[in-house]
Amino acid sequence: MKSPVVKEWVNELKDAAYNAQDLLDEIATDAALYKLKAEMEISKNKVRSFNLISHSSYNGIEVKLEEILGRLEFLAKQRDLLDLKEGGGEKFSQKRPTTSLVEESGVYGRDGDKEAIIELLLENDGSGNNINVIPIVGMGGVGKTTLAQLVYNNKLVMESFDVRAWVCVSQEFDVLRITKTILEAVTSSSGDTDDLDLLQVRLNKSLVGRKFLFVLDDIWNENYLDWEVLRTPFKSGAHGSKLILTTRNESVASIAGTVPTYHLKHLTDEDCWLLFAKHAFGNRESKEHPELELIGKKIVNKCKGLPLAAKTLGGLLRSKLDSKEWLRILESNIWSFSDCKSNILPALILSYHYLPSHLKPCFAYCSIFPKNYKFKKEELVLLWMAEDFLPKRENLEEVGIEYFYDLVSRSFFQRSGGKNSCYVMHDLLNDLALFVSGEFCFRMETDNSYDLSEKTRHFSYSRLKFDAYEKFEACLGAKGLRSFLPSNLSVRSGCLSKEVILDLLPALRSLRVLSLSDYWNLTFLPDSIGNLKHLRYLNLSRTAIKVLPDSVCTLHNLQTLLLASCRSLTELPANMGWLINLHHLDISGTNLIEMPLLMDKLKSLQTLTSFILGKKGSSGLKELGELRQLRGSLSILKLENVVDARDALEANLRDKLQINELVLKWGGDTDDSKKNRDVLDQLHPHVDLTKLTIENYGGTVFPDWLGHEAYNIVSIQIHNCHLDR
Repeated sequence: MKSPVVKEWVNELKDAAYNAQDLLDEIATDAALYKLKAEMEISKNKVRSFNLISHSSYNGIEVKLEEILGRLEFLAKQRDLLDLKEGGGEKFSQKRPTTSLVEESGVYGRDGDKEAIIELLLENDGSGNNINVIPIVGMGGVGKTTLAQLVYNNKLVMESFDVRAWVCVSQEFDVLRITKTILEAVTSSSGDTDDLDLLQVRLNKSLVGRKFLFVLDDIWNENYLDWEVLRTPFKSGAHGSKLILTTRNESVASIAGTVPTYHLKHLTDEDCWLLFAKHAFGNRESKEHPELELIGKKIVNKCKGLPLAAKTLGGLLRSKLDSKEWLRILESNIWSFSDCKSNILPALILSYHYLPSHLKPCFAYCSIFPKNYKFKKEELVLLWMAEDFLPKRENLEEVGIEYFYDLVSRSFFQRSGGKNSCYVMHDLLNDLALFVSGEFCFRMETDNSYDLSEKTRHFSYSRLKFDAYEKFEACLGAKGLRSFLPSNLSVRSGCLSKEVILDLLPALRSLRVLSLSDYWNLTFLPDSIGNLKHLRYLNLSRTAIKVLPDSVCTLHNLQTLLLASCRSLTELPANMGWLINLHHLDISGTNLIEMPLLMDKLKSLQTLTSFILGKKGSSGLKELGELRQLRGSLSILKLENVVDARDALEANLRDKLQINELVLKWGGDTDDSKKNRDVLDQLHPHVDLTKLTIENYGGTVFPDWLGHEAYNIVSIQIHNCHLDR
């Protein structure tokens, strides 16, 4: 961190290690494919034959191997010249803190600030302005958002305004998005238009005579004209309406504010100590550990009154009663480190430095998410899994969830609020992730594509309504790219140049994560997709894809295939059974006619949203019996195509203990009442199922298991079932 020369050496070593891992993965993949081909020969009469093995040039592999070994030997010599020595890393406790203080349960030192802002909100404005704009300014992590939340949810404030709205603006000052968000809060509906004029007219009419309070959190934009456009419809509000702005930038406050700027100061050492102690000691009294209390107060002094730093370091030391651990943090020379470009406080750098090594790449990877990006736990874990950040254990997903909650408990992630179980990263922590990931992670913004490095491995970009080939040309210089992800903050769907699909992506042979979701014009993938032998995560959700090429089935490492709401998709490739490492297959919202043969070979499958029974030539119901890892929600469709009711028994739903939602649906000819009842009788699930739906059942009575007292089902839906009783 202090030596640019060493930093450059480490980056070269990391780049070489990435290349070595790619080569080893390529060799291992080819070996596994040869083995799989031999094992699957017995099925050659059941599936359409095709060449599973891509003919790699093994002379080429030998050349690559010699090149990598030579580079590593050179770096080893440089290590000696730099006088770098081998040594043991820091030892960290793997014990998680107790859950009582995971969620923030108290705010310290802000009572005076809260009362001051409330007074500004409730006072009558004698200046003649209908709307007063109150700017709250302070550095990142000082608590501007927390203060605004305290005021926004104050009972007296809530009773004083007819309507309220909260908008997180962040760096992208999108007038259309902000207007939509406010209109939805005011009217409970923003409509489906993207016409700014129409939206502003609606908002203007909705605010007539109404006293409102709007909070615009985290504003960066200094453009006066943008601000004028945004606030135009607010002028119809009643006298006494207020806006609160939070920003790090004094110039933003001077442009928008109508009252003197409220500068939010750091906490006092006493309040900062109380916050630190709350997270560091939990339910214990700090006085019970006088030595730790003494060291802790010195640490708090170095937090310089920043609430986020106090909370983060308190969480870092939680449950550690060894004074040596506390002294290491106090005496660390990282406190004196500062990088003028990163704007990362030493306290936050230190919190990263003391992360267990297995969590560091997981956190650094999150730098590809833009600020204020809301992500779900399951989404992030699948990405970590695809990038090989998780150790090879029996259940990678469970390991990933453990890592996720470890980062939550250390305050690196926090809940976003609202009904959705999403998480966000605080802006400062997002900055920290960008800093520690360096040139290996790249987030494309409007005009920074020239900063993309040949060492970049993880790439994200903001989707536009039309993404041209030229936007991504710089990626050709990063041949080792592993992640290609759009981040959707403002544009939900777009159009992607076909050149990207045909020319760019096939050239990125090291890709592990590829998302093309929400491109409405994507109707096909080229056969060359099969050359991406490292690919583990493929997301085509909400595209117009019509058919998947057979070469998809050569993607031996594929773990996640997301096809949700691909309504033009009517069939899966015939050789899906070759994807033996597939964990998650989301086909919800598609129009698949039937499942292909050999689905029972996908023994690693955990997510299978639907299983569609076809007639002869498709997978039968009994093949579900081999899928023992299934969990979550499962829909079994077209049950009228069951040939033998014994197949339903072999589906073995009773032993699939992690299925919590089950849909059983018939369609077409359901006149064979006895067969229908026999099938349903044999499909009885485990007793802890929570939700059951039965549609178009043609039996005259239900089987005995339905409604049995042993079941804990909390929701049963029965549609279009013609029963005698």
